[in-house]
Amino acid sequence: MAGEINEGSVPPYYREVHEAIRCRTDERVQVEVFQRLLDRTDLQKAIAEHVDSTGGFLSKLSLYKALALIALAQQGKQPSPKLLENCIQELPKPQLGEPKDLGTLRMQATPDDPLTVAHSLDKLLVKDCVQVELIPEKKGLFLKHVEYQVTSQHHKISVYRRYSDFDVFHELLVQRFAYRMVPALPPKRMLKGVLTSISEREFIEGRRRALGRFLNLVARHPFSSDDELVKIFLAFNGSDVQIKLRDAYKRMGDEFITNRIATQAKEYLPTDIQNQFSASRELIRNIHNSFQKLRDRAEKMAERSKENATDLLMFGRELSTLGSDASSIPPLASSQSTWATLRKSLKGLSVEFALLSDKAAQQGRREEDDVVEKLNFFLDLLQSYRDLCERHEKGVLHEHQRALQKYSVMKRQMMSATAQSKEQVSVEQLESRIVQQENAIQTMELRNYFSLFCLHQETQLIFTYLPMTYHILGAFVNGGWIFFF
Repeated sequence: MAGEINEGSVPPYYREVHEAIRCRTDERVQVEVFQRLLDRTDLQKAIAEHVDSTGGFLSKLSLYKALALIALAQQGKQPSPKLLENCIQELPKPQLGEPKDLGTLRMQATPDDPLTVAHSLDKLLVKDCVQVELIPEKKGLFLKHVEYQVTSQHHKISVYRRYSDFDVFHELLVQRFAYRMVPALPPKRMLKGVLTSISEREFIEGRRRALGRFLNLVARHPFSSDDELVKIFLAFNGSDVQIKLRDAYKRMGDEFITNRIATQAKEYLPTDIQNQFSASRELIRNIHNSFQKLRDRAEKMAERSKENATDLLMFGRELSTLGSDASSIPPLASSQSTWATLRKSLKGLSVEFALLSDKAAQQGRREEDDVVEKLNFFLDLLQSYRDLCERHEKGVLHEHQRALQKYSVMKRQMMSATAQSKEQVSVEQLESRIVQQENAIQTMELRNYFSLFCLHQETQLIFTYLPMTYHILGAFVNGGWIFFF
């Protein structure tokens, strides 16, 4: 029966539905996707028994048959091959919604969909935990330098790294994973005239924290965490780590060269990828701006808690000084004055203020270590996404446009040379250059689609991390708030 349905006999709606839910690499429809379509109709049993599938897929004609049966069932009729045969000349239209909305059925995770990032937040967070600790300063021949102990739970090893090692590692990561999120490094030195409000010690501590966030984001990334560059940086215990990193990159090249589906990326992309990218970019930009404000407020609250701790301690000390005053009370006040008794109690009360000061200091540390640090971690991730979007637009797209412009100029030169009957050698040279440019443009187009493919995955990764908001709010609440009146 399905063989009597052909492309020309079906309504346009059938073709639109097929285009929305078919595989990206061929015309077949996955059974899992079709089942999701049926779930919208509550007609699973009535339709499924009449639909043919092979190897987990429906052919285009099998889908058309299923759509016709769905339409008949929605009209209150009992779907059957005989009924379908009677209306073959004018197939009814099923009520399934707009085809563009059906594309989301295909976007849900399927076992063989390389575009989908099938990682939960919990799975990402336990992938690795990297600690970065400052070790005592070492003095070289001329300058002293700061060294860090880097400990990876996944690799079960501690290694020692200098900032210059981080710098080379970051540089190579950006080259290797140009189409992925790579968090920025903190500055190496204090910027004169900008960070004058903090001490050098505070700057070094802030840099240590930032380096830890950088490594944890890299070590938990689903696509770069298992790369040789990351393994070398976290586990190679030698003094020539920079040479080791550069040699590894020379062997591998960038991800486009080593990724097995890089040249087929276009086949997996949704048709509205540009619209999805624009909408996601704007949403993430707004989220980033809001989280920056949250972080700024949390920093101020943590700072106030520390200031409260200092003020409470000083308040208690003054009470102690007042209560320790051994001066005698003059006769004119001694008969009715309670100052002597009050003075003794003040000294005891100063101990309570010392305890309050300690609690305020602990709260400040909790706010800084839990709330502020988690906010900074998420902000580093969001900023790396915005940096990636900028690399995509200013890098791949601009290079592609320049290549097309160059190709256009060369074609005009070729036409001019042919029209003017220039020397055969000159014409052949132009032809050779045009062929080379065509190959370059083809490679750039493939890279552009792979860049969009990676952007789609990185966008999914951002939304996978968004539930960290619960972790941040939990740390905020669990820290408790101390109010003093």
